[in-house]
Amino acid sequence: MPLTLNQFLFLILTIAAVAAVTAFISFLLQLKKTVREGEKTLIEIQALSKNLNEVSQKVKGKIDDLDDVADATKKITTGLSEATWFLVTKVIRPGSKLLPFLFPIIRLGWRQLKKNKEDKHGK
Repeated sequence: MPLTLNQFLFLILTIAAVAAVTAFISFLLQLKKTVREGEKTLIEIQALSKNLNEVSQKVKGKIDDLDDVADATKKITTGLSEATWFLVTKVIRPGSKLLPFLFPIIRLGWRQLKKNKEDKHGK
């Protein structure tokens, strides 16, 4: 029994409709899976965001502590620089005029001390 043109076109349209509906259903199933994965990812992101906020608070606390340490270090550095300036300008520079005379005397005294120790230990 031969098919008429209308029957043939109806058969082709039916096959196309079934293929389109199958593809659409497959697309919807994949979309459903993707939505589930997206929800899981969102939950993980929220948990990570909370952890990040906690870490951020801890870091802020540590930075506040570091401010105190930096201030103390500044004060110590200022005190050391003032002490060094005092030693250089008031003690070492005036005393440096006497160094050419003091070094030979100190060296001679050191040698004498060594000789005395060797003599005591040797006898």
